[in-house]
Amino acid sequence: MSNPLRSLLEEPRPSAPPVRVWRDWALLAVVMVSGVLEWVVREDLPLPGLSVALAVGLAPLLLWRRTHPLAVVATVFGVVAVVDVGLIAADIPAIDAYTMLCFMLLPYSLFRWGSGREAVAGLAIILVPATLALFANWAGLAEAIGGVAFLMSAFALGLAVRSQHSARERRLEQVKSEERVLLARELHDTVAHHVSAIAVHAQAGRALAATSPSSPLEALEVIEVEASRTLAEMRAMVRVLRREAPVDYAPQPGVADLERLSRASPSGPRVEVRVSGDLTALPAAIDAAVFRIAQEAVTNALRHARNASLIDVRIAGDRSTVSLVIRDDGDPGPAHPAHEAGFGLTGMAERALLLGGACRAGPCPGRGWAVSATLPRQVPT
Repeated sequence: MSNPLRSLLEEPRPSAPPVRVWRDWALLAVVMVSGVLEWVVREDLPLPGLSVALAVGLAPLLLWRRTHPLAVVATVFGVVAVVDVGLIAADIPAIDAYTMLCFMLLPYSLFRWGSGREAVAGLAIILVPATLALFANWAGLAEAIGGVAFLMSAFALGLAVRSQHSARERRLEQVKSEERVLLARELHDTVAHHVSAIAVHAQAGRALAATSPSSPLEALEVIEVEASRTLAEMRAMVRVLRREAPVDYAPQPGVADLERLSRASPSGPRVEVRVSGDLTALPAAIDAAVFRIAQEAVTNALRHARNASLIDVRIAGDRSTVSLVIRDDGDPGPAHPAHEAGFGLTGMAERALLLGGACRAGPCPGRGWAVSATLPRQVPT
């Protein structure tokens, strides 16, 4: 078996197909009404009773085209093939109901939502009635080529949408992985800083032991504090993967650097940063995450908020959590472009999740867009 064929057969189903949405019920209603109207209006419809019975009777199966693509394809096209064989044997004109075109959604759904094995099996099933219809209703080579092209376009469209969706999922996973790597590197820098402090104090205590008997005790107290912090940071670091890369020991920006954001837009929306509550003594990972989330949200608002005049950044801390709300007053719309096309907020949500918090984005009531996040004051171990 060749590698391409093996890869196709081993292709799994896409995850979490939508079961049924309002558009499915609307589609079903349109198909049933169209079938009845075609029966009433079309005087040249061959076998009108059988045509309407097939279209209306099989239409409800469209509701399961995503969750059970092969079963629906086998049922619908199997019934059509049996009917075609019976009509050909009885020398009766084939069914020519326009409403039956709705079942062209099934080849699309098969390649969009089915596994590789289901796609191959469904393709073989579909080709049987398609071939019968081609020869039973032969109208010339041009018509035959057009019919085959129309059928193939349904397969191609399903495959294209599936590939695009898979590529986006892979990109999202890549963004999450990159955020894990960045967080691990930042935690590595913090641990390295604490270990360096431990070494320095140990050396100082040892050097001053002869002249100042209290110095070793003071050094041990500092070492105990630094060691506790180091242990907490290391427990957090082992929860993420670190890519082998040179480590940058530059200090990571944090809450103290939030004022930089107010100077992010010399022209355009005004950025106001308001900090309240207790934000002292935050762990390095939480401190850096506060700045990164606020920075990403402000950057997205500057790029995508239409006709915005203000970007309001509010950071508040209490005894257990740190909360962030970044809101703009841009024009309302059905969806924020950053939410649809950007991956920065995906990375920020992943970072917040790794630190035991949460990050969400969505439209505000009335106008504007908001990003809100909640982080714990302590890194989970």
